[in-house]
Amino acid sequence: MAINTLPKALLNIAERQPDRVAMRNKDFGIWRDITWAEYLENVKNVALGLHALGVKYQERVAIIGENRPEWLYSALGAVCAGATWVGIYTTNPAAECEYVVGHSDSVIYICEDEEQFDKALVFRDNTPKLRKLIVWDMEGLKHFEDPMFMSFDKLLELGRETDRQNPELFRQLCGQVQPEDIAGIIYTSGTTGPPKGAMLAHEGYLWVGEAARSVMDTKVDDETISFLPLNHVYEQIFDIMFHLSVGHIVNFTENTDTVMADMREVSPTVFHAVPRIWEKYYSAIVLKMADATWLKRTLFNIAIKIGTRYNNKALSKEKMPLLLALQYKVAYFVIFRKLKKRLGFDRVRFGSSGAAPISQEVLKFFLSIGIPIREGYGMTETTGVTHISDEKTFKVGSVGKPLPGTEVRISEDGEIVVKHKGIFKGYYKDEEQTREVLRDGWMYTGDVGEIDEDGFLKLTDRKKDLIITAGGKNIAPQYLENILKFSPYINDAVVIGDGRKYLTAIIVIDDENVIKFAQDHKVQYTTFASMTRAPEVIELIQQEVDKVNRQVARVENIRKFKILDKKLYTEDGEVTPTMKVKRKAINEQFADVIEAMYKD
Repeated sequence: MAINTLPKALLNIAERQPDRVAMRNKDFGIWRDITWAEYLENVKNVALGLHALGVKYQERVAIIGENRPEWLYSALGAVCAGATWVGIYTTNPAAECEYVVGHSDSVIYICEDEEQFDKALVFRDNTPKLRKLIVWDMEGLKHFEDPMFMSFDKLLELGRETDRQNPELFRQLCGQVQPEDIAGIIYTSGTTGPPKGAMLAHEGYLWVGEAARSVMDTKVDDETISFLPLNHVYEQIFDIMFHLSVGHIVNFTENTDTVMADMREVSPTVFHAVPRIWEKYYSAIVLKMADATWLKRTLFNIAIKIGTRYNNKALSKEKMPLLLALQYKVAYFVIFRKLKKRLGFDRVRFGSSGAAPISQEVLKFFLSIGIPIREGYGMTETTGVTHISDEKTFKVGSVGKPLPGTEVRISEDGEIVVKHKGIFKGYYKDEEQTREVLRDGWMYTGDVGEIDEDGFLKLTDRKKDLIITAGGKNIAPQYLENILKFSPYINDAVVIGDGRKYLTAIIVIDDENVIKFAQDHKVQYTTFASMTRAPEVIELIQQEVDKVNRQVARVENIRKFKILDKKLYTEDGEVTPTMKVKRKAINEQFADVIEAMYKD
């Protein structure tokens, strides 16, 4: 049997290792094993249940919920029934859920709980193609009755009954699925307007999974931890593409607040995160050591200096002095080994950062303490990956070399253009936007970059985000923003300056770390907003901005900044669900704040 669709991939791996653990789910503090046989059985029952509800070939099934096995049962169940899944972010308000469900013509809405179900009750009258609302967690809904309403358990029972009546139906449904069929529609987070539905085919998912696996060398004994939004392509690389190719164990965290604790319990071998998570870990380590005893702090600082020197030698591929190698072994054994265990990184042999650019300094820090992080590159429209580095061959500051079978070139204006078998099939119901980015099989990414003499790709910025100052200087804001975010006291930074005489920045403080600073220095404040206006906090951030200014050219100096008196939220349209800042929204919502920095 040719493994050219997701249903075939699932059948193949589940029948090859039925009794191996496929995933673990933590509920009420207890981890529960789920075998591949159980996984397949649940997917089969969802598929047959959806078929019994009248879901037809290539119709759309919307899914909204946190990461848990039911998400994968629902998504794989939909494609095994011949349908297409459509993921929705749990943070989306009812209006955005309505847009995705209505625009995608979804006929089924599968959701996690009462909160997500209530959103559907708000918009279902405006989405006439929607026929059924199915809920995983029935808490608060046990006595609710409605013709459109159904529990997930009832769907599974309907699937079991359908299987009893027609035992051959499931494989028949799986057999009708074609490689070029659309498996999932991922609505991009819409940093520049309403989200667009990127159509990803079965063959693309499988091709990218195999190509990326050949570089990252994932194994059946590997364990990952699932906590990034599952309807984002980055999480799907590990929970769908690799999972159905390699057969490793996926561990679902109890909730987003328990990730760090769950990391220590699981101790995964492969760990993937967005830059914000790596930055949080870095800040936590630095500030924890600042509070440690004099002896611990001194030993840590000595170890970091040794680790930095060792890592710099390794990165430059210089011959390693014997004394430095011995010093690093001692530093690793005494300090870094224990630190990694405390963080849950003691087994990690491959860490990846994606979905947004990450500070080189953060990468170097983790490499110095023995946590190997590789930065990758890709986008929803390329089914997640076009570039990544392997465990040995990499360069800090680059996002790696192209996946095997990937072509890449830089256009005249510096835009990165790529082509491989995982390029998406276009935007759903949007031929104009599709033609704009997809030409002769080439994906025009909208990112600016360069390829070095060894074939490594280095990103500069988003093409539309490049700043041209009034003096005609080109500035890449992401580079400056990443250096600013290296500070443990800065959570987000947006550099402003297009058409202006000088650069300014909007700063969002890291509330946890700044609150601790305020407590340690007896800063008087009553609310978050009042804390951002405290002279001591403004001076603290000024010192962090000054550090950055000393590292860059004078034209790139941040002359003024403003600390926002609020955090940025996806619900307010200020950041995407993967915590990328929506630059256009920030410029619009805080126009008065920006103008005030240029009044002088």
